[in-house]
Amino acid sequence: MYRKKILVAIPVFNEITVYNIIHRVKNFSLDVLVIDDGSTNSLRAELLNVKNIRMIVHPRNLGYGKTIIDAYLYAIKNRYDYLLTIDGDGQHEPDEIPLFLNEIPFHDYDILSGSRYFFPIKVGEDVPADRYRINRKITAILNRITGFGLTDSFCGSKMYKVEKLSQLHLTDYGYGMPLQVWIQAWRMGLRVREIPVKLIYKDITKHFKGILEDPDTRLRYYKAVIRKELADTEHRNVPVCRTNKTLRH
Repeated sequence: MYRKKILVAIPVFNEITVYNIIHRVKNFSLDVLVIDDGSTNSLRAELLNVKNIRMIVHPRNLGYGKTIIDAYLYAIKNRYDYLLTIDGDGQHEPDEIPLFLNEIPFHDYDILSGSRYFFPIKVGEDVPADRYRINRKITAILNRITGFGLTDSFCGSKMYKVEKLSQLHLTDYGYGMPLQVWIQAWRMGLRVREIPVKLIYKDITKHFKGILEDPDTRLRYYKAVIRKELADTEHRNVPVCRTNKTLRH
């Protein structure tokens, strides 16, 4: 159906919703990679019985960032042209995959990023208030640095030109890893475009685990990732190629 070689990567940790997502993604005749981040229920064993998918299994929970890094490396190693990432918890709609596929080939951008905030939302009803507040603050910081003009810096629904991923040097295994991607993309002059996707929270009460459950701690962590990434890219003498505005849909 598509002339380009495309991989859909789905990170998962104990989410049984992934079965429905896999089935719906396979309807598009795309290669599917599931990265099991150390699931502690029966999910891992059951996924091994799902036909026509590829799998990476972490022996223990290593973090969301690590699952996406593994997806990047798999796509590079196996010479895919494009990589699309969607979460395994049902917060990304597989029916929206054509929004990304219809933009291939990418002529004027290298990263096509979904944004859940193009349309009016009700904070506290459609999205947890603390997640929205932190997303707004971090997105504003990134925009001041990069000039990308992002509206949603944390959406996990993204499509990448795989040839560009090999330029990234990603080290954060946690939820802050996407912030490394934005800073490095800016440093290397990668081109970014956003497209609107649905805002879906299956469980508005779902919260982070451990120390990141506290919103203030989570915000400090994200800011620390950005500061460290700026320092690290400067230390590696990565030049700023240009300030690039995000193209809008």
